[in-house]
Amino acid sequence: MFKNALVYRIEHWTQPPLTEIEGRLQGARFVECGASQPESIGWVEPRGEAHGAMVESVGGQLILKLATETKAVPGSVVKTEVQAKLDAIEKDTGRRPKGKIVRELKEGVVHALLPRAFPKRSDTLVWVDPKAQWLVVGAGSVKKADALVTRLLELLAGGLKISLVQTALAPATTMATWLVEKDAPAGFSIDRECELKQPDTEKATVRYARHTLDIDEVGEHIRQGKLPTQLALSWAGRVSFVLTEALTLKKIKLLDVVLEGVSSATKDEGGFDADVALFTGELRLLIPALIEALGGVQERAVIAAPSVPPAGAAADEAAPWDTVPA
Repeated sequence: MFKNALVYRIEHWTQPPLTEIEGRLQGARFVECGASQPESIGWVEPRGEAHGAMVESVGGQLILKLATETKAVPGSVVKTEVQAKLDAIEKDTGRRPKGKIVRELKEGVVHALLPRAFPKRSDTLVWVDPKAQWLVVGAGSVKKADALVTRLLELLAGGLKISLVQTALAPATTMATWLVEKDAPAGFSIDRECELKQPDTEKATVRYARHTLDIDEVGEHIRQGKLPTQLALSWAGRVSFVLTEALTLKKIKLLDVVLEGVSSATKDEGGFDADVALFTGELRLLIPALIEALGGVQERAVIAAPSVPPAGAAADEAAPWDTVPA
């Protein structure tokens, strides 16, 4: 279900009834881009069935899906059109426009060409585990995940407050230790992919792909100052993934031992519910094990839904977020 995952910790949430969450998501449903609209974002049915539920509950696990559609005009096309207009103006007036006029011409060209641009759509899954108090976003970057969470905070209601999980030990330096010592923490094994980067202005980078990392050369790169930004790992021989310096899990894959252990009845059922149960069942064990291997959770400020300003308060006096010390 998830190829990538960023994990948030739920600091507080009084979970509303599913019917209330459903209604809120319905009010923020995805609508395709209009003719001259560059982007549209909204919630869709996680199961992929038209007119289905907007929030799915499988074994107590909540699954949501955010759809993003963008329309973009190729920069080379815009540049050619703008240059043609500038040439025409210069020919008529003897002067070539600059500054604000050029920007306005560019905006006009983009607006005129957008109706002919092909839309590109992407979906992002969200998994909420109320019991374990995790919120997992299927995104590969903190920027993308935070943009989604900003939309989600109000919709889930119940005074939701979350924090992006950060660990006591920095992933980059901890991964470096594992590589130098040629030894992963208990339950984990180092696989055959790694990226090492020099943390300076030059950002000298060394990548290993489909290559054993149990070699002195890797340790030498680290002793010269390079740090791992990505490292392929396996957990318990059941899940493989790539851990990044930002504590993002990428290229998540359930291994054969997990799939072979699925009962015939579950295989026959197939479909969405079985996928959710299988995936969340493995990651509910993997996530705590990984956090423990990185020294446990580091306490930090949490993000809350926007405050409702007092009646009569000016709009610009209302803080956009509540920030509460963890």
